[in-house]
Amino acid sequence: MTALETDILNGLIELDWAVNAMASANPKPDLRPLFARLDDLARQLPKGSDPDLVHYLHKKSYQKARLLLEQRGA
Repeated sequence: MTALETDILNGLIELDWAVNAMASANPKPDLRPLFARLDDLARQLPKGSDPDLVHYLHKKSYQKARLLLEQRGA
């Protein structure tokens, strides 16, 4: 896994944590910076990157992207 893919995975984990914490959080966290960071990281993926990963990130299928990266890192 590349350093960029690790950053993406960490961002996806952080987003998942923030979403799960929303039920009890007061005030609710602003998820927009997390989405913006993931979009920025996705734009940095070089040509030849895993097409499934690119597709998942482009379509905002973050759970699928996270599972793909976790399987690759295992």
